[in-house]
Amino acid sequence: MERMGPLDASFLYLEDGVTHLHIAGCAVLEGPAPSYESVIEAIAAKLDRVPRYRQVVRFVPFDLSRPVWVDDPHFNLAYHLRHTALPSPGGQAELEALMGRLMSQELDRHRPLWEAWMVEGLEDGCWALVTKIHHCMADGVSGTGLLAVILDAERAPTAPPVPREWSPSPEPSRLRLLGEATFELALSPLEQLRAAERLLARPRRLASSLGAFADGLGSYAKRLAPTKSTSLVGPIGPNRRWTFARVELDELKRVGRRFGVTVNDVILGVLTGAFRELLLSRREPVDEVTLRSLVPVSVRHESEQGTYNNRVSAMFAELPVFLADPVDRLLAVSGQMRALKASHQTEAGETITALAEVGPFSGVALGERTAVAFLRRVSQHSVNTVTTNVPGPQFPLYLAGRELLDYLPFVPIAHGVRVGAAIVSYNGKVAFGLTGDYDTTPDLAVLAEAVEEGVRQLTKLV
Repeated sequence: MERMGPLDASFLYLEDGVTHLHIAGCAVLEGPAPSYESVIEAIAAKLDRVPRYRQVVRFVPFDLSRPVWVDDPHFNLAYHLRHTALPSPGGQAELEALMGRLMSQELDRHRPLWEAWMVEGLEDGCWALVTKIHHCMADGVSGTGLLAVILDAERAPTAPPVPREWSPSPEPSRLRLLGEATFELALSPLEQLRAAERLLARPRRLASSLGAFADGLGSYAKRLAPTKSTSLVGPIGPNRRWTFARVELDELKRVGRRFGVTVNDVILGVLTGAFRELLLSRREPVDEVTLRSLVPVSVRHESEQGTYNNRVSAMFAELPVFLADPVDRLLAVSGQMRALKASHQTEAGETITALAEVGPFSGVALGERTAVAFLRRVSQHSVNTVTTNVPGPQFPLYLAGRELLDYLPFVPIAHGVRVGAAIVSYNGKVAFGLTGDYDTTPDLAVLAEAVEEGVRQLTKLV
């Protein structure tokens, strides 16, 4: 039995039937498709490396503490790995429709919080593996790491893993969950006192930490003001649309070198231009529009590599949609990202998350449920979109002897946010996975086309 971290638990409590908090990806592999049984065997051989795939969530009575992970006594891999096929011709439109449907369905909380689909019938003889895991299990970085664990670094490994016998540990009773939570709650004041003593023993470090937290909190506060209203912000429904754009990593690197900016700056600059084109296609004014994007930032330390949980904070970037020139947008985004990194926003976010471990969790759970209920009735305008960028492996991966050609990501959206973007690099390619609310974003393809055109424009300037 293992207790969830505060951020992991938040992703469970913030889900409400409209906001689906799973992350996902579509791995497109070369054909011909292997048998379903061989894919089952390939994944079964790796399950020992990811214990969370065979664990379920158990909530503590009265929310006295955070939920726990326990072994699923009825784990069945065949339930989690499904088999389907695209209708002819199996092109991008058919794949997008399937992804939209799958991403509109929440995961079953009575089972391990992941699912996968082996999808046959893609054009050019390809097939796909769509993977979907709840955000309480992993963030984007560890989610990409999970994919690398399931796949192989060689087409035919010299020593392919053999599935091991597995038997679940006994499931704890509600009485045990309640008793351990009560015991932890009783020890909480003592742990807080010890933490305070450790901090006071290093006054300079304490002063520096408090200063960074105050700076970050002040920077956060400035980003809470409502932005200019656009059609990208407003109520959403439970259904999703999804599409993607693909570019070459070398192109982004060349642009970055030419203008003295990072690849991440280029990605955000291109997305800013794409949002501008989307609003213009809707005949909306853009001259005074700045979009505020939530940008998750990994705070995972080197010693935490290989762990599968959420180690992430956030920054709030202002995307200058009002700028018409692509270079002006790029340089403005780059300058702002440098300022954000110096603003201590990520440190403040990490501290706020850590504070959730102090005191009764029941208050945190009640606060999160209240916030979700409020947002369902009063749409927020402080955050307009979400943009997550995760570096993936830059070498080919394989499953059942077939090479992974593309990895196309999915990012969830929440109340008030109608469009989000997930970016993942893999083996020299960069994929933009674009999520939209089904009812209000029928033109999501405009955004994808504008991303690819934006990269072409910058490459021509280089």
